[in-house]
Amino acid sequence: MEHWEQINAVQSMQDYIQQHLYEPITLTELSRKAGYSSFHCAKLFKEHTGKAPFEYIRTLRLSRAALKLRDEKVRVLDVAMDFVFDSHEGFTRAFSREFGITPYQYSKNPPPIKLFMPTPIRDQFLFYQRGGVSAERKNKSIPPSTVFVQVIERPERKLILKRGKAAKDYFEYCEEIGCDVWGLLCSVKEALYEPIGLWLPEKLRPMGTSLYAQGVEVPADYAGTLPEGLEMISLPPCEMMVFQGPPFEDDDFFETCMGVSELIDHYQPQIYGYRWADEDAPRFQLEPQGYRGYIEARPVRQI
Repeated sequence: MEHWEQINAVQSMQDYIQQHLYEPITLTELSRKAGYSSFHCAKLFKEHTGKAPFEYIRTLRLSRAALKLRDEKVRVLDVAMDFVFDSHEGFTRAFSREFGITPYQYSKNPPPIKLFMPTPIRDQFLFYQRGGVSAERKNKSIPPSTVFVQVIERPERKLILKRGKAAKDYFEYCEEIGCDVWGLLCSVKEALYEPIGLWLPEKLRPMGTSLYAQGVEVPADYAGTLPEGLEMISLPPCEMMVFQGPPFEDDDFFETCMGVSELIDHYQPQIYGYRWADEDAPRFQLEPQGYRGYIEARPVRQI
């Protein structure tokens, strides 16, 4: 119970930071939200997120500022002021230290950079459980009440990905690779869609590499920067059958995702004139977000 109280305290601080990212934030305000002293709040926050509160705030602001510079025609000074930096110079120094490029240079020609994309601490506690998901939870699922199914076409494209060595699912991948890859993938300006977790067909897996990986799809003629440690492969046009479950509460995340995945495994696409085509493309999942439900897609071909 005490541990849950600490998790909820840190989550309340994360939520407050998210809601007030464009405003000054004090440790006093964070401690008021968490219900602990300022000293204890700072200690708990560092213990559970790996960053001191103001390091977390600064890094998150810089990452959001980078996305704004990448996607909008804005002045560096205006972005600096929006994200509560005192001056153009201070923002430029902080941005350059964090990403190895000045904000002006980045706005003109944005390479992939390691954005900070924090996971809610409650999710980490529920789903990682200090190194993995319990066997009991792996054997439980929540059958979805309704699932929206559609078939979409994917054009010829390239996939920038980071492989593991033995990971078969998201949890094993995070234990093996860590959590930094997602922020790097999110920074790719030329991305066709949002980043994905994916299960690679055998023909796309060199010996000694993992079944599960994370990546982002880019145009077939992509000629941008390939981040160190990542690789790029070509994918042919294909059709994907996409399954979207209903919205879910945080506590039901893992079981809900398992429920949709199990439904896909037993689904009969022949009813709609398709068959599974698992060698055509990676099966993939989008980042689970409760408001939109769990989304997973599997390649198909028309019969």
